[in-house]
Amino acid sequence: MKLLLDTCVSGNATEELLARGHDVIWAGSWPEDPGDVEILARAFAEGRVLVTLDKDFGELAIFKGQKHAGIIRLVNIPAKAQAEYVGYILDTHEDVLSKVAIVTAERSRLRVRLGDGSA
Repeated sequence: MKLLLDTCVSGNATEELLARGHDVIWAGSWPEDPGDVEILARAFAEGRVLVTLDKDFGELAIFKGQKHAGIIRLVNIPAKAQAEYVGYILDTHEDVLSKVAIVTAERSRLRVRLGDGSA
């Protein structure tokens, strides 16, 4: 799956997800942070699921109607476990992510908000 990791996601997750066969870009390697609106727009333009710790992306998608190709939000997941959580979500929820879902992952649960098909 094609992923764009937000700057707040551990850069170490990039290598682990690449090793699992995913196409991964980490925004932390860009010369500067273009801001949330542009990061989400780039992810959408490239057909990448955005992985973030930031709830602002869900707000952009849900309340402002910004198009996206799927969002995974990690809540209180330690940096060393982020790639493992993302890998699990991709293994178990790839079908809903392909339908522009927003998946929120906490240590003890996953919440899935299905897309409305507009993206």
